[in-house]
Amino acid sequence: MVSQSTLTKPQASKRPIRLGVVSFVNTLPLIDGLETLADIELRFSVPSLLLNQLLDDEVDIALCSSIDYQKSPIDLVALTAGVLGCDGATLTVRLYSSVEIAQIEHVYCDTDSHTSIVLMQILLKEIYGITPELIDYNAREHVAENKPIESPESMLLIGDKVVTDSPTAIEYPHQLDLGAAWFEHTGLPFVFAMWMAKQTTDVNILNVVSAVLDRQRRYNQLDGFERIVHHSAKPRNWPGDLALDYLKNKLAFELTDQRLAGLELFFDKAFEHGLITKRRPLQLVRK
Repeated sequence: MVSQSTLTKPQASKRPIRLGVVSFVNTLPLIDGLETLADIELRFSVPSLLLNQLLDDEVDIALCSSIDYQKSPIDLVALTAGVLGCDGATLTVRLYSSVEIAQIEHVYCDTDSHTSIVLMQILLKEIYGITPELIDYNAREHVAENKPIESPESMLLIGDKVVTDSPTAIEYPHQLDLGAAWFEHTGLPFVFAMWMAKQTTDVNILNVVSAVLDRQRRYNQLDGFERIVHHSAKPRNWPGDLALDYLKNKLAFELTDQRLAGLELFFDKAFEHGLITKRRPLQLVRK
C-alpha cells in the first residue's frame, strides 16, 4: 500500500487533491487504499457524472468514461497510471434482449454509462446492421421517461447491478457481452475508463498523482485481490469466487500498447459513425 509519505504533506492552507472515482467493484483495484492518504480525497459518483464534476472543478482528476475524452467541451489529458479495461469478455457490460439482437428496435440504456452506450451503438451497427432508438433508463430505480419500467424489451446494463441485480436468461435469452463482442470484432482489447484531468492542470500535480496511482494499482494487483473481495465485493452481494475471477481474469488495469490501440480504434469508429463531433488526438501523461 502507498504510505502517507508518498505525497508531499499538504500545508494547512492547501487542500487535498480530489479524485473523482466510481464505487463499482471493478474500480477497486485502481483506488483501494488511496483513502488512507492524508493528501488525497476520494469523491464517489457514477461514471456518467464524473466528467461534469471535473469540468466544474469539483474534482482535480477523475476516473472518467473513456469516451468523455472526446465528448468534453474542453481539452483533457489522460494519465497512463491505470485504466479499466478488458481483453475479452467483461461480465459487467451487457446488452439484454427478449428478441434476437438483429431485431432490436429500442434499447433502454443504463444512465450510469457513457462509453458503453457508444460501444454498443458501434457493435450493433457494424455487426448486426441496426441503429435502434436509445432510451434513458435509470436501472437502479427501474424508471424510464418518468415511468416505472421493470422489464424493457432490450436494455444495456453496466457495473455491479449486472451481477447483483441481473435479469434472468428466461426473460432475456439474447445477451451480448460488449467486451467479448468488441474483441471478436476487432481483435483488440477495450478501455472503458481512464484517469483524466483538464489540460490546464499543473503538470507537477499530474506527475505526483500519476506515481501514486500507478504504485497503488501495482500493489493491489500484486497482493490485493483477495483482500478486496473479502472486504468489499462480498458485502455488495458478489459471490466470492466470481468476484475473484472477475478481478483477476476478466478485467485489465494497465495501459499496454494493445489496449491503447483498442482505445484509438474505438475513438476512430465513434467519429466515423457520427457518435462524437470531432476526433481529438490522445494526449497522455506518462507515469
